[in-house]
Amino acid sequence: MENSGTSDQMTTLSQVMEKLRKRGINKEFRMNEACEMKYEESEKNYKPDDLKILKTYRFEGDSNPDDSAVLYVLEDNSGNKGIIIDSFGAYSTYPGEAFDNFLRDIPVEESKEYDF
Repeated sequence: MENSGTSDQMTTLSQVMEKLRKRGINKEFRMNEACEMKYEESEKNYKPDDLKILKTYRFEGDSNPDDSAVLYVLEDNSGNKGIIIDSFGAYSTYPGEAFDNFLRDIPVEESKEYDF
């Protein structure tokens, strides 16, 4: 995992997800087949400016580059926090450009609160 400046670094996706779960972040933002971003158990459609990225974690597989993933911690404009998990490259969880374009348009406000 890429992370700078901490000696007690989380190294796996599951470790980071467990740490986030303990902080109450256990729901996901997901893009559906209609390219609408939704928050788990909600019908609201999000636009990129309704969200902000608080932290990005990158995980790279030791033995296979295809085992790479990215976890984003997001917050909506109502204070709901959640995650998005995506695979790198050709094995992206979300095929096509809609997801990538949506992510690029979300404002990033990195929070040191999630440096672990």
